Amino acid sequence: MTHTYTLNLLHVVFSTKNRVPMIRNLDGLMKNLRGIARNKNMDMLAAGGTNNHVHLLLRLPPVRGLSEAVRDLKANSSRYMSETGVRFAWQDGYAAISVSPSQVSAVRAYIANQEQHHAKRSYEQELRALLDKAGVKYEKEYLV
Repeated sequence: MTHTYTLNLLHVVFSTKNRVPMIRNLDGLMKNLRGIARNKNMDMLAAGGTNNHVHLLLRLPPVRGLSEAVRDLKANSSRYMSETGVRFAWQDGYAAISVSPSQVSAVRAYIANQEQHHAKRSYEQELRALLDKAGVKYEKEYLV
């Protein structure tokens, strides 16, 4: 076989530093993140969030590592946000959960309905639920 065939689908979540509600123009930020992804040869299948965090559904090419992809997205979008006059910073970490192709539409719908989710629960509650559902081990003190 002379070609490489992959499908790397990931639901990525990260928050503003200290969960401060710094995202005032969510649509502008999502547009910027889509452009960064495109420029870095990633496909952004869905993007959404609230004033203190974002959710992205990404398809990564086989030559791009997850940590490198998230670093590029966070660094470049942070620069964009700072250029719009906001003293801005993302948290140091992130959550990334692999997505089955059969679940892409469900994850898209989940990402699109962030405002509804957060009318009922906080970012921390949402993140714990996502990590628990996926079976991801974490240390509770780092989610606060």
